Amino acid sequence: MNNENFTALKEIIQKEKKAMKELGNLLNMKQDKELVSKQTKQIQDFLKKTNEKIPDILRKVSLIQPLNKPIDIPEKKFQRQTEKIEEKKEIRKKFEFPQGVKKFNLTELEKLTVKRLGIGKKIKEIKEKERKPSKYIGTANRLFSETSRNLLKQDVFKTLEKNLIQANIDIAPVSYVSTMIFTAIIASGIAFVIFLFLLLFNIADFPFISFMAEPLGARFLKVFWIILVLPLLTFVGMYVYPSMEKSSNENKINQELPFAAIHMATISGSLVEPSRIFEIIISTKEYPFLEKEFKKLLNYVNVYGYDLVTALRNVATNTSSRKLADLLNGLATTINSGGDLADFFNKRAQSLLFDYRLEREKYIKFSETFMDIYISAVIAAPMILMLLLMMMKVSGLGLSLSSGMIALIMVLGVAAINVVFLVFLHLRQPGD
Repeated sequence: MNNENFTALKEIIQKEKKAMKELGNLLNMKQDKELVSKQTKQIQDFLKKTNEKIPDILRKVSLIQPLNKPIDIPEKKFQRQTEKIEEKKEIRKKFEFPQGVKKFNLTELEKLTVKRLGIGKKIKEIKEKERKPSKYIGTANRLFSETSRNLLKQDVFKTLEKNLIQANIDIAPVSYVSTMIFTAIIASGIAFVIFLFLLLFNIADFPFISFMAEPLGARFLKVFWIILVLPLLTFVGMYVYPSMEKSSNENKINQELPFAAIHMATISGSLVEPSRIFEIIISTKEYPFLEKEFKKLLNYVNVYGYDLVTALRNVATNTSSRKLADLLNGLATTINSGGDLADFFNKRAQSLLFDYRLEREKYIKFSETFMDIYISAVIAAPMILMLLLMMMKVSGLGLSLSSGMIALIMVLGVAAINVVFLVFLHLRQPGD
């Protein structure tokens, strides 16, 4: 009983310390006096209400422990055990999971942690995410894990490791490098089969396939490159993929950041604890890419036990977005110096929103230029080429193609150009 009273008293004192610190910051501000006086009045009312609770708690606190302990008799022991059983049943009810969801076997320490955090009362629906280990990655690890560890010590693969972390790819660097090597070896086997097929068979009259009449030596020199190129392309493609994913994540985060900053400025104006801001942003489910970064931040604080400033700097180091890193580092500095979070977020939101609008304007101008190039390449160029081919056919100079073949070439050429233009336009698009 005394422990609960001391804990309540300690929490009240901590809240009052934070309120006094915030009051000191408000009194030092030289900005909107009406807003400062309003917030000062709110903090004073909070302190008055909090102080009213202290006398009741102090009356319940007893510093003297009873000298005589009750003697345990069988009836009392039985009664105490029954009470403990009932208490455990109540705890089980609090941690009851919804129907169809697998129950976790929590240790006593985990139950105590969950109870202290108050998670058991808040959770209404818990979905357990089970991820079975991939057999393919497991095989690659068994075969090449030692080789991968040696490769990761080199500078080239250290860059790959950093890209994997910043791209939020849920695979360990050792496993990814092992998978790269294993996939390249499989690609070598496939390339060898293709090489043998092209060495022995002629596919020039596809879909009709015949045995190769050309000498094996000459044919070998023509198709030998397949054995080297296909595995190399596979390995390079897997090496480049994390950096491409990192760039994609950076663009998506930069698109969400201005609006998230506005949201955070609004939340911080209510004088909530800084870590609570990120919890609210995650709960909205409106910023899926920022949500991953903020979950890492809360894991640093709640799971690994880092203080918020250190967690902010760690996430800033490992994020793919430079703008988000600047925001988190600036927030860490503001918390350290006791600055106004609402003012900090407001100024950052204005700056980020200006950059967002500027980027949109650049994309619109780029699209206009791109449309002019598209009209020239897809409309004017095919018409000129068709006229040239028809003139060559009539005059008998150069290639003499039939009208059907010329039409087919034009249709395929226009289709290919359209695909290239659409892909390029999609890659340059800043995002929604």
